[in-house]
Amino acid sequence: MPERLIVIRYLDNLLYMNAQPLFQALADPSRRQILRILEKEPFSVGDLARHFTFSLASLSHHLSILRSADLVRTERRGQQIFYFLNTSITEDLYRLIIELLEITSGESAITSGESR
Repeated sequence: MPERLIVIRYLDNLLYMNAQPLFQALADPSRRQILRILEKEPFSVGDLARHFTFSLASLSHHLSILRSADLVRTERRGQQIFYFLNTSITEDLYRLIIELLEITSGESAITSGESR
């Protein structure tokens, strides 16, 4: 069945991209919130800290994990470092999830006897 081959190919691509750090980064609700904030515009650590109740050290740790997963990038502006969303990887991830959902929903329609 071609749908299964597509899923396998995507899973292979995820493993190739070393997906474990990516999903580990996305597993934490605080890091997902950071990504939602950075979706709008770049922020410095100080500006980001205003959105959270945890310490600056915790925020730096979360940002480090997001950077390791290549979900955020940095840019130095004078004395400050600004964090922004790495849109290329997030767009790829969103596209992958949507396609996987479409494939699995199409497969469930096929297995239940419905047509798409």
